[in-house]
Amino acid sequence: MNRIQHATVADLLLVALAALIWASAFTAIKVAVVETGPYWLAAIRVTIGFLVLLPYALWKGFIFPSQPKMWLLFIGMSFLYVVIPFLLISWAELSIDAGITSLLMGTGPFFALIGSHVFTNDDKLTPMKAMGVALGFCGVLTIVGVDALSGLGRSNLLAQLACFMGSMCYVAAGLLIRKIDIPPGRLACLALGVSSFALIAIALVADGAPTLDISGEGMFALVYLGLLPTGFAYLLRFYLIRKIGYSTFAIGLNLIPVFGIFLGVWLLGEPLSLRIVLALALVVCGLFISRLGPKKNQTEAVAHD
Repeated sequence: MNRIQHATVADLLLVALAALIWASAFTAIKVAVVETGPYWLAAIRVTIGFLVLLPYALWKGFIFPSQPKMWLLFIGMSFLYVVIPFLLISWAELSIDAGITSLLMGTGPFFALIGSHVFTNDDKLTPMKAMGVALGFCGVLTIVGVDALSGLGRSNLLAQLACFMGSMCYVAAGLLIRKIDIPPGRLACLALGVSSFALIAIALVADGAPTLDISGEGMFALVYLGLLPTGFAYLLRFYLIRKIGYSTFAIGLNLIPVFGIFLGVWLLGEPLSLRIVLALALVVCGLFISRLGPKKNQTEAVAHD
């Protein structure tokens, strides 16, 4: 397994870019899901993401897992990172509000910190990382409000559990990525390819054939979801996890609800409050604090495409 590198400012900017792209996905999902339904929305966006990365993977040459154990690891990672959380979180958001969803997803970096410490040799828990995760969660809590805490346990418990399990799937898959010795671009393409077949099968069973009556606005939203939040952002995710480790990368995920509010201000004319600025400051401070500490010499090169 390749050793991680100390996160540079450029790496943190890429983390922020990935979070911004994922935050923008929520608006596109709202436009497209009413025309496709949640199952076909997931299947179509993942298939488009796979097709976006496919030419590059074909040009570089596919690298497949070399042993049955690696195949099982790869398939498990693909389902944990794409298929299962897409379905769980989409279903959960039908009955719980965005604030509780953000709060539950904000627990991911805590578990990423613990998982990385236990299951890796070079991504250990440090006081600075712990402080960074705590600041990031405080930023999420600032956005959703303390009232969201009272909503935990009082709204749909099964939906909350589904959302939490979706977050845990991301944590588990993030830890598995570094154990698969395939360059990130081609690994992302393979994972989206396997997931697209699985999601198409699930959508066919659940909803039958997809509708062809999709408006221009809905089609634009679908293509956008496939190109950026699925194709390009998953490529960034795989690259960054292998380079800087999952615990540091996961702190940046707390930027997603913050950027989501900022996009609402920009696109929908919603008011920009001091609370939003404070939340952004907390998460950004958490990201930069997490990278403080002694820099260790890296003895193994990170695989790049």
